[in-house]
Amino acid sequence: MCSPKVLIADEPTRGVDVGSKRAIYDLLTGMAASGMGVVVISSDLEEVLGLAHRVIVMRHGRIITELSGERINEQAVLAAAFAEPINGGTVSS
Repeated sequence: MCSPKVLIADEPTRGVDVGSKRAIYDLLTGMAASGMGVVVISSDLEEVLGLAHRVIVMRHGRIITELSGERINEQAVLAAAFAEPINGGTVSS
């Protein structure tokens, strides 16, 4: 392999057992800790909350909101995912 700078993981733990999930999470966090950019695309809210430093919520191909730091929590992600945009724009949290 070449030395990639970014890894895109689309639904990395869908359909795997709990032990394998833990191994995948360890691999992803290890790559991020070593300086690689890791983009995780997931519909598993617990996975997102456990792994992410920044969360971008998308709906119908559009960015609804971006959360980072202490703003990343279940309520904020769900509110962004299910709220109606104001005036056709984005939802801010």
